[in-house]
Amino acid sequence: MKIIVVGVGKLGNALVKQLTQEGHDVIIIDTNSSIIDNVVNVYDVMGVCGNGASYLVQREAQVAEAELLIATTSSDEINIFACLVAKKIGVDHTIARVRTPEYEQQLRFMRNDLGLTMALNPERETAHEIARVLRFPNAVKMESFSKGRLELVEYRIPSGSALDGLRLMDLYRSLHIKILICAVARGNQTVIPGGDFILQAGDSIHLTASAHELEQFFRQLGVFKDTATSAMIIGASKIGYYLAQELIQMGIAVRIIDQDEQRCTYMSEQLPKALMIVGDGTDPELLDEEGIEDTDAFVAVTGLDEANILMCLSASRMTNCKTVAKVNRRSMQDVVLSTSMLDSIVSTSHVSTDLILQYVRGMQNASGMAVKTLHRLLDGKIDALEFTVPADLPCIGTPLKDLKLKPGILLAGIVRQNGQIIIPSGDDCLRLNDDVVIVTTNTNIRDLREILM
Repeated sequence: MKIIVVGVGKLGNALVKQLTQEGHDVIIIDTNSSIIDNVVNVYDVMGVCGNGASYLVQREAQVAEAELLIATTSSDEINIFACLVAKKIGVDHTIARVRTPEYEQQLRFMRNDLGLTMALNPERETAHEIARVLRFPNAVKMESFSKGRLELVEYRIPSGSALDGLRLMDLYRSLHIKILICAVARGNQTVIPGGDFILQAGDSIHLTASAHELEQFFRQLGVFKDTATSAMIIGASKIGYYLAQELIQMGIAVRIIDQDEQRCTYMSEQLPKALMIVGDGTDPELLDEEGIEDTDAFVAVTGLDEANILMCLSASRMTNCKTVAKVNRRSMQDVVLSTSMLDSIVSTSHVSTDLILQYVRGMQNASGMAVKTLHRLLDGKIDALEFTVPADLPCIGTPLKDLKLKPGILLAGIVRQNGQIIIPSGDDCLRLNDDVVIVTTNTNIRDLREILM
């Protein structure tokens, strides 16, 4: 598919990387010639230097031949106008990054009258991702399939866990809970484990289960945490605002700490149910005074990755609450993930990229492609893909134990048309129109038929 990306900052760069990896024909537009040269040298893309909202620049970039234009500059107005121009030229699908709250109130007008297909607010979506994690505090990260009916959960095995030293084939016999461990990361090694695989403390595992079985699994391990009922947010940023708004709607008591008194005053007017505190979130005495010991979740969303990490580390030493840090820089993410120093991290660019890629894959699916949802796990080493079972799939009705799957492929979950969730066993089978999730080390699979020998 031919895709135009206008604005190659952090989000635009992340999009170009993923889109080219998935085989799309990408053309970038940016006003900075140095950025264009750098991206063109790294990825197989064409670059045009200029204002992405300009008709002449879009014509030079061959926008009329594209199926999709994505505008991710730092200016909402340029993004909206670039999409409007592209729509007039003849592009059917346009996506704009729109961060200004006032514009969000006009989204229906933008979609209906301006032809904007999708407006993305990275801060709101990041806040929503954090809220999802806080609904299930045991998870490091959660990925959704089948419209949220099936979750793939990442969990890090702590020292002293009952899972340490346990063979996967003995998991059900030991815990009497039906779950499926789909992928394991151990140091630099990433595997889709078989029954003989032995778990170790420090492993990051990805597992699927029904919501009830998942709860029972963590209860059996003695680490189950109820959904957070109170949260302390450090940073009266846009993400902090959207997160507090969503948590309050979930019935969670919210306290927000920030050093900017003016910002705190504004937030208190917008969020009267949140307790605003003017102060330094890095001060342990302040955190103790504001009741961190009684807090279920501690979330740091300031503009500094290092500060967010350090504040969460400090909070984890003071209490057993769930800690979540916003970490945008890739180098910092690698350090945090490799050392398992925090419960969870979120990246605004990753969240935004995933949402846009879901839309792109939806376009492909509507055009006859088979992938409905794709999540890249463990730094892109493993793919989790969702398909709908087509009528011409040769193995419909065949027990899974009789299927000959290619190496490095695991069926992780099945969702029937009636909503029934099945964690696959050998006696289960695929039916027409099932949603099926597979986990694979083969990151080139794009059709369900490709999993068969």
